[in-house]
Amino acid sequence: MIMERQSRLGETHVLVLPFPIQGHINPMIQFSKRLASKSLRVTLITTSKSMQPSASSVNFESIEFEEGERTNSVDDYLELYEKLIPKRLAKFIENQTCSQHPAKVLVYDSCMPWALAVAKNFGVQGASFFTQSWAVNAIFYHLKQGTFRVPPEEPVVSLPSMPELRLSDLPSFVCDNSGSYPGLCKLVKNQFSNFEEANWVFCNTYDELEDEGEIPWT
Repeated sequence: MIMERQSRLGETHVLVLPFPIQGHINPMIQFSKRLASKSLRVTLITTSKSMQPSASSVNFESIEFEEGERTNSVDDYLELYEKLIPKRLAKFIENQTCSQHPAKVLVYDSCMPWALAVAKNFGVQGASFFTQSWAVNAIFYHLKQGTFRVPPEEPVVSLPSMPELRLSDLPSFVCDNSGSYPGLCKLVKNQFSNFEEANWVFCNTYDELEDEGEIPWT
């Protein structure tokens, strides 16, 4: 019975799609290792062939940007990424459906809400993974809800279920007066555009650490 159960688990194939910016990749690699430790088949999808596997238990596959597609502008990069990667992800999942172990679940960085529609188009369940602390996510959530503006109009920001925050406590781009990061601001707000439609929502935290940072989405 134990061997049969392990066999069934090993046939459950999970795809993991991290967002390729600093601070987002490592949490999803660690999560992939945890999934693999439960006898799940895990494939981490990267957009760079230079990323070397750090764990033999996790498969690494690449849907790489071509060199001519790179850009130095953050906003241009985000726009280009959202234009190209959904099509390449769809092609990758389509190819997986013909394999011996087709994907059952796609765990995607919450910064890529479009990945949920790509997954569901192939009958794959979707899980949104928030890589940042829940306190930071709560700030972005209330920014999306219009609880406060960018930049904040008051020196102290008061948000539900959180202590009062000074401007120095907020992410730097939130306090930017020049409007230099429209793409980044759009990115963090769009995390919450469809997360309620995901089959699962994961966050890189635990209750005892951030029990005051809960978001009431039910």
